[in-house]
Amino acid sequence: MSTGTDQREVLLDVRGLKKHFPVRGAGKGKDVVKAVDNVSFHIHKGETFGLVGESGCGKSTTGRSIVRLYDVTDGSIMFGGQDVAKMNERQLKPFRKRMQTIFQDPYSSLNPGMNVLQIISEPMEIHNYASKAEMKGRALDLMNRVGLKPEHAERYPHEFSGGQRQRISIARALSVNPEFILCDEPLSALDVSVQAQVVNMLEDLQAELGLTYLFIAHDLSMVRHISNRIGVMYRGKLVEVAPTEELYRNPVHPYTQALLAAIPVPDPTVRNVMPPIYSGDTDPSARGRDEEPEWMEVSPGHFVSGYRDRI
Repeated sequence: MSTGTDQREVLLDVRGLKKHFPVRGAGKGKDVVKAVDNVSFHIHKGETFGLVGESGCGKSTTGRSIVRLYDVTDGSIMFGGQDVAKMNERQLKPFRKRMQTIFQDPYSSLNPGMNVLQIISEPMEIHNYASKAEMKGRALDLMNRVGLKPEHAERYPHEFSGGQRQRISIARALSVNPEFILCDEPLSALDVSVQAQVVNMLEDLQAELGLTYLFIAHDLSMVRHISNRIGVMYRGKLVEVAPTEELYRNPVHPYTQALLAAIPVPDPTVRNVMPPIYSGDTDPSARGRDEEPEWMEVSPGHFVSGYRDRI
């Protein structure tokens, strides 16, 4: 995928990423699930790239493959000029410090046997980031940054609300001063009233610390608010990428159009009409197994997968 005329530094460059999972008992030729199938995109330094799509489309698998929580079936993940996809565990360790994750569920992603101070300090211990005294000071400073009080340091995850737990997760991700953070549906387990607070905090931290985000979500309105560019996934493939406002103003792929049509209108005077159910039968990237769709730039920075006579 071309970066066009954008001259900003590319921090993460994903090319031909594939992640296939074996299926037990499947017949010949049907022994894998292609969760991620030949996905390519880049993220500029300091940018938030949103990745959206319905449940099961492969967006979380894409994110987890990028930070190497999953081994990669094929493709390259260039981060800071080095291919993370080809690294073994020993080579990955310094990169794990630079690439952190905020998980979807703050209820299951925090160790219930650790207090807040221990949870935030653990990555620093693993990466020998600081001395014990320095770790405590940094952990308390991060707690303050994410809106937690000093008296929370000795408390355990079960004593907090969902929003507070996600703030603990964010502080933990920041503890080793990463450059890149995978935000894997960090809002979906939170009350709507808390979601905006967390998004605003992530934006403030990004501006203050120069962070780069891959923000995965299914809430298209929240993705619009936080993302500079958005990629749309369907059945393991990336079907459209565009600057945020361009994507919402001019969606080209029919799947993107269906997703945007499904967003409720928050106006009682407007009748929300159910959009037509999207089917791959009308997919401009589904002509036949022998003919691969083309990745086309339909306007500056706006790419779509399909065939020229259908776009």
